[in-house]
Amino acid sequence: MLATRWEPWNELNRLSREMDRLFTRNGASVPSSVTYPALNVWEDEGHLHVEAELPGFQSDQMEIYVDANQLILKGERTAPERKEGTWHRQERGFGSFHRSLELPADVDADGVTADFKNGILHVTLPKSEEAKPRRIEIQSH
Repeated sequence: MLATRWEPWNELNRLSREMDRLFTRNGASVPSSVTYPALNVWEDEGHLHVEAELPGFQSDQMEIYVDANQLILKGERTAPERKEGTWHRQERGFGSFHRSLELPADVDADGVTADFKNGILHVTLPKSEEAKPRRIEIQSH
């Protein structure tokens, strides 16, 4: 009888495949609040910037909330009207999403702006004065 070695990565990969299967409905992936929408986050000296990919959305289908160092994106895409004929695949998800992101610095919520163009939401968040770096003058005696 051959002894088989337990491979934990094989078990983890199997679990991942099973989770993917559970969150798939008739071949249509259901957007997850953990991974949808895809985000890019970066900062410059005075601002944080967040870009979210939201193809097929209209600006009135989304909401943005900001509180100190928290950004919340919410939205809902309605189900497409069923077309006549035989469907072979439906991968474009629909329904609501909620994505919360802890920002790397506190922001001035009153100065936040958002722009939506070609399916990309760009949120510009000015850093609060407390979060901005300050140059300290060195006193010489």
